[in-house]
Amino acid sequence: MATEPTVTSGLRKAPTNLAALTSSPEPTPRTKEIDAQGRAYATGRRKNAVARVWVKPGSGKVTVNGKDQTIYFARPTQRMIIQQPFQVANRVDQYDVVATVSGGGLSGQAGAVRHGISQALTKYEPDLRPPLKQGGFLTRDPRVVERKKYGKAGARRSFQFSKR
Repeated sequence: MATEPTVTSGLRKAPTNLAALTSSPEPTPRTKEIDAQGRAYATGRRKNAVARVWVKPGSGKVTVNGKDQTIYFARPTQRMIIQQPFQVANRVDQYDVVATVSGGGLSGQAGAVRHGISQALTKYEPDLRPPLKQGGFLTRDPRVVERKKYGKAGARRSFQFSKR
């Protein structure tokens, strides 16, 4: 009796090593990213504002566009927004910040500087990433102003209706 040739379908055989499927490769530990002057650099964004931020160890001085933060951000709420990453990380008055901001208004610029400070802190001290991530400081806020549509007074508002 002749043996019949076995017919295989086009399917591949599943791997038998389940440990290889379930275990993901270990994440590489984050490293310190510092330039020649001992600073960590990051870019922060919020609305239409973009902030370039440099963080280095110091006395807690924050300079924005060549001015002190109390002069550039006159409102206390804007200065509070900038200090939030340091408070969450327990690093108040331990780092100097130099930032250049462009675009948007003062509120968006303060949010951009906060985002940049948070990113730069994680580059200087990678161990600070979990508390800053939990506080939501590393996520860019995606909300922007909606564009104006044709036939409308604004993004959604219609022109005043006149019955007669």
